[in-house]
Amino acid sequence: MHEMSLMGDIIQLVQEDAEAKGIKRLEKIELLVGEIANAMPDALRMAFAIIREQNPQLFSETAELVIHLEEAKAECVLCGHVYRPEQKIALCPQCNIPSGRMLSGETFQVLSYEGE
Repeated sequence: MHEMSLMGDIIQLVQEDAEAKGIKRLEKIELLVGEIANAMPDALRMAFAIIREQNPQLFSETAELVIHLEEAKAECVLCGHVYRPEQKIALCPQCNIPSGRMLSGETFQVLSYEGE
């Protein structure tokens, strides 16, 4: 489960930034995760819960992870049809050619965090 590693990296980045701003305990982390970003939201939530339990000095008791999902959209570079792909390389439903340019759905980023 690479989400454990991803969550560890996210928390490390947030912790470093929070410390630089004088924030000692985290209350909330918000992520934007694309549908085809190769990160499963449920696995990220589970990883967050495990890391939160293992680091009570870093998180408040009510600390939460909020995940906003970004819908995947692609545009066929041949016919211009905009569609919702199920994976990064997908056939255009209009012309049946794998010529889509991703418009959204690959994002994986920290939107914000809160702490005390």
